[in-house]
Amino acid sequence: MAFEDFKQKEAVVIVYTGESKGKTSASMGLMTRALGTDWSVAFIQFIKHWEVGEHRFIAKIQPIFKDKLYFYKGGKGFYNAGELSAEGVTEDQHKQAARETYDEAYKAATSGKFQLVICDEINNAVNNGLLTVDQMKKLIEDRAKGTSLCLTGRNFPEELIPLTDIATNMTKIKHHFDEKYLANKGIDY
Repeated sequence: MAFEDFKQKEAVVIVYTGESKGKTSASMGLMTRALGTDWSVAFIQFIKHWEVGEHRFIAKIQPIFKDKLYFYKGGKGFYNAGELSAEGVTEDQHKQAARETYDEAYKAATSGKFQLVICDEINNAVNNGLLTVDQMKKLIEDRAKGTSLCLTGRNFPEELIPLTDIATNMTKIKHHFDEKYLANKGIDY
């Protein structure tokens, strides 16, 4: 097949999932590439309400990109994650925060204003029952023409794989967390 036989899609759905590290980092790389191509990007983050490296980075570059970069941080922390679960947050509060964050993502994805909408950790929100598979499907199907969508987090719903264009499963070979070491600032968050 010759190069000229290939076509290009106007927009794609990208999934970064799996048990290993690197899903958010991959989406940040995608954001960097899109901004470098002069695209408008919305980075919508589920779950992580505490300040992490990507929040500080986005805050520093937002003045440069102005209205080309929209950032929304939602969620109430880890849900149903044993010792790592957010303390003092009810299931209803987690669900409400997930719904509000989903509404921001849906509004960005359907607006036609952004060439790329990244929904970081949305897969976790769906897997944990804070959002439904049907809501994720609606987000994918209703996105504006010309808007690419990136969905990250563990446990992407298998039944939605046919709706994606690129799906990557991050597979852990080794992680120091398994040896009871905490996450490292600047590496893991």
